[in-house]
Amino acid sequence: MKKDIIITCAVTGSGDSTGISPLVPKTPEEIANACIEAGNAGAAIAHLHVRDPKTGAAARELAYYKEVADRIRDSDSNVIINMTCGMGGDFQPGEGRDYFTKPGPGTDCIGVEERLAHLEPCRPEIASLDCGSLNFGPWAYISTVGMLEDMAAAMEELNIKPELECFELGHVGAATSLVHKGIVKAPPFYQFALGIQWGAPADATTVMQMRDMLPEGANWAAFGISRHEMPMVAQSAVLGGHVRVGLEDNLYISKGVFATNGQLVERAKLIVESMGCNVLGPDEARKVLGLRGTQ
Repeated sequence: MKKDIIITCAVTGSGDSTGISPLVPKTPEEIANACIEAGNAGAAIAHLHVRDPKTGAAARELAYYKEVADRIRDSDSNVIINMTCGMGGDFQPGEGRDYFTKPGPGTDCIGVEERLAHLEPCRPEIASLDCGSLNFGPWAYISTVGMLEDMAAAMEELNIKPELECFELGHVGAATSLVHKGIVKAPPFYQFALGIQWGAPADATTVMQMRDMLPEGANWAAFGISRHEMPMVAQSAVLGGHVRVGLEDNLYISKGVFATNGQLVERAKLIVESMGCNVLGPDEARKVLGLRGTQ
């Protein structure tokens, strides 16, 4: 069992959740405040997306990212900023059997440079890298090995740690190829994203399989979505990993009761501390993960 635990809080995500829970942050100010709240509750890392402030829909405007980063840094929070680079890989098939020649209206596929456009101006310490393609319900997320290599190399050039997000076992292999090729520097940081439809299930067997594929010295965490969120906190810690919670992954603190990000972090902290584990602060997490720090 891992004794020193890093808690990540994924504060908002890009799913259509603002129409379900009024507690999901959508404006840059709300998202920044959610990151600060998560840090105050015990999270060392705040993982964030941005949204259209009026509609709550997923967005990727640089101005929104910049405002969130500036607000966090202008506060007294020391939380580690982790920004998504997953936006822009969505493919929706066309109607009938015309799957690929006429993509559906929900398709949003962009190039590597546009996916990473917010990193240099915002300079987060960590940026997520979705390590492969995957079916998501009726549509697909596309991320080829060549794209991963280009994105990881660009992140490392900016001294930003890639968070290697793996939704299935094959993604772990793709991520590890980046490590073996020297594109991702040691120590690598893997995040197992479990319980998503058509991805790897959120159970201990999956975590052990993914964990056992990792290169020596790798850091890793695991999370489960929805009802699997808190059980996976305990399972990941028992199996030697760090943990993640947050409103990107689960909206409820108990059946029918909407959560805040702070409440989810507090619950995760209670679980791991009751197991005899120590929750690491941001500076301790920076040392473990090999981050550049806030400079």
